[in-house]
Amino acid sequence: VNAVLAVSALVGGLGCGLTVAIISPVLAFLLGIAPNIVTVPAIMVGNAVFVLLLHFLVGKDAESIVRRIIAWVVAAAAKFAALYFVVAKLICGVLSEGLLASGTLKPPMLKALPATFSWPQLFTALIGGAVALVIVPVVKKALKK
Repeated sequence: VNAVLAVSALVGGLGCGLTVAIISPVLAFLLGIAPNIVTVPAIMVGNAVFVLLLHFLVGKDAESIVRRIIAWVVAAAAKFAALYFVVAKLICGVLSEGLLASGTLKPPMLKALPATFSWPQLFTALIGGAVALVIVPVVKKALKK
């Protein structure tokens, strides 16, 4: 997913990247991939942060490998931080009592979500971004032909 987010933002532009960032968590939930409906907005936020930072940090200088690498690492770290804050601190912290009381979250999910939306998110964003670093120049070259 992170590779698709990065490629869509860096090849298709900001609108394309944000569209994928917003729609993919909804589709993941509808397909039973997202763990819970309350995580969908959090995933949207994390994806949007990733796309926005990649787009604006790479900017018009997309040929610079150093600029792309810096954007990739910063965007991955920011996505991880956004997801961790929203899921672990907000949903599983501040909002947990209400979500448990309403039955929206069950206790096992409350324990699993912080682990799912912490370090694994950083690694998957780094891996997806690395894949995109390889793919984007090839796709852009092919589109010019």
